[in-house]
Amino acid sequence: MSTLSDPPFRRSSFCGNGHCVEVAPLPNGTVALRDSKDLTVPQHVYTPAEWIAFVQGVKAGEFDFDLSPASSDGSRL
Repeated sequence: MSTLSDPPFRRSSFCGNGHCVEVAPLPNGTVALRDSKDLTVPQHVYTPAEWIAFVQGVKAGEFDFDLSPASSDGSRL
């Protein structure tokens, strides 16, 4: 059973090495985010509106960026 100090964190199925970002819904409606490789760092806590805006942005591709190498003229290969 989880408590306020130990909420039910979950991680992405894409997490392969155990060093992941984890999220947990909190009883007051906020969402906690933590880095599983360093649990001594304080969790980030977001309001429902902030979390919804972030998830919607991810789904809409707002955080996507091109990882392909640039050519010498700055264009993408």
